[in-house]
Amino acid sequence: MTPKERAQKSAEAMWHDDRASASIGMSLDHVDEGTAVLSLKITKQHINGHGICHGGITFALADTAFAFACNSRNQATVAQHNSITYIAPAQCGDTLTARAREVSLTGRSGIYDVQVTNQDGQTIAEFRGCSRRISGIVFDED
Repeated sequence: MTPKERAQKSAEAMWHDDRASASIGMSLDHVDEGTAVLSLKITKQHINGHGICHGGITFALADTAFAFACNSRNQATVAQHNSITYIAPAQCGDTLTARAREVSLTGRSGIYDVQVTNQDGQTIAEFRGCSRRISGIVFDED
């Protein structure tokens, strides 16, 4: 199995049971070893009391892209620490895209950066996720 095929099978297995991301409206657009791209159209259900996209929605999109990137090798991996910097507000009607990429993977620990942009390429947020591999796999490779 190629690394890309493994990443895709891991993503399929995770997406199948990911009720939270689907209920928010996320779309899994691309996955490969150490990378993932997800998108989300911002609707009125995502808007906060200030009339802009709720920061938790932006965080959830970035965190989900991080999760698919760090589980792409079929090794069960969870978040150890995450941080986000909000650069600009997302508006109702925007389509946000979260692009996750692996920065470092050493032993059981990884670092991933996720850039969240809108449909015009404007940066909405920058996210850094630190991962920790745990026991287990995402899917059975037999």
